Amino acid sequence: MDKRRYHITTFGCQMNKADSERMAGILDDMGMNWTENPLEADVVLYNTCTIRDNAEQKVYSYLGKQAKRKQSDPNVTLIVAGCVAQQEGEALLRRVPELDLVMGPQHANRLGDLLEQVFDGNQVVATEPVHIMEDITKPRRDSKISAWVNVIYGCNERCTYCVVPGVRGIEQSRTPAAIRAEMELLGQQGYSEVTLLGQNIDAYGRDLPGITPEGRRQNTLTDLLYYVHDVPGIERIRFATSHPRYFTERLIKACAELPKVCEHFHIPFQSGDNDVLKAMARGYTHEKYRRIIDTVRQYVPDAAISADAIVGFPGETEEQFQNTLQLVDDIGFDQLNTAAYSPRPNTPAALWDKQLDEATKSDRLQRLNHLVSIKAAERSQRYANRVERVLVEDVNPKNPHQVMGRTRTNRLTFCEGDINELKGKIVEVKITEVRAFSLTGERIHVLVEA
Repeated sequence: MDKRRYHITTFGCQMNKADSERMAGILDDMGMNWTENPLEADVVLYNTCTIRDNAEQKVYSYLGKQAKRKQSDPNVTLIVAGCVAQQEGEALLRRVPELDLVMGPQHANRLGDLLEQVFDGNQVVATEPVHIMEDITKPRRDSKISAWVNVIYGCNERCTYCVVPGVRGIEQSRTPAAIRAEMELLGQQGYSEVTLLGQNIDAYGRDLPGITPEGRRQNTLTDLLYYVHDVPGIERIRFATSHPRYFTERLIKACAELPKVCEHFHIPFQSGDNDVLKAMARGYTHEKYRRIIDTVRQYVPDAAISADAIVGFPGETEEQFQNTLQLVDDIGFDQLNTAAYSPRPNTPAALWDKQLDEATKSDRLQRLNHLVSIKAAERSQRYANRVERVLVEDVNPKNPHQVMGRTRTNRLTFCEGDINELKGKIVEVKITEVRAFSLTGERIHVLVEA
């Protein structure tokens, strides 16, 4: 009998991508083979996102096609994992009765056990809260250069617009030893870069035991960075996503002191207006956010700053939106992920009065994106004629004679070269062209082999 083939489609954030890699590793260990074509797969898994409504609706569109396929081929196994699965639970089975398995993010490590129940003829829903056991599976990494490493699962924040705490559960930090062991294995396997992941990563360790003689928590993200910094083989360390409520000067100083930690900080601000931030329950002010950025630039002057912002939050006035534009203009972000507010199930803000119309939200989003492009282009000018160290990841899909990679500040960069020669290497590139969100340059030296 031929081996089963599987396909995973991933929606949403880096956490979902990391979960998909782990689940792919489990399916590999079960003897299945990956296929690029979901219509040829025997096991089809959608790892879903519910942050935005359009991502959720796309899942249902994909499921409709697979449900029709299963009606003629009952041997197809259909799985919905991730945040939509956690949010909808058994309701998903009523909407798409062809589904075999509905599983929340906390159950990603249990995919093998849950599938055995499915193969025994059961329709399974796994959305109950669980303690996430240390993951001993080997992820099927999508990259051979850079790897995600989860350090904290879940989120204890209660932002009024966000569905994440309800679908990803409470914060659960991995032990420093487990994180370092995973990074050591990656270093041995030739990976050059690791991104430490958490929905709220600078809250890392507050659920772990231990207090220092100075009276602070023994395990923090700062302590973790010092602990894993010397892992052999790992040349670059990144982390995401940070919350301004927990982003400390001690953490910033550590990033400045540790040479492997890249000069890129992703710190979402969501709104530049204090009243909107209070309604969002973000726990900080416009002024505090500005002080964080000032401190980053004091210790790491060349750091790239990226963030997330929401426009059209319920009740947001034009004046309040102008405060967001002013913050973006004042700070000058290297990159900003923007979105119009989308009411999400089981969140307080979805039930509030003063929901803004789509035309207003769309207009504000366009104006914000226009400013973001202008400021990003201004920030890019500092790269002109500089020599940047670029970790080569892949071939430029638009030009097979070029390779692409990222600077330490996370700027996408292209240069001439053979991917077979340069993949996984850090090369020095003299920048000759600057654009808002990418660079082009001439390769002048190869520094490090993977």
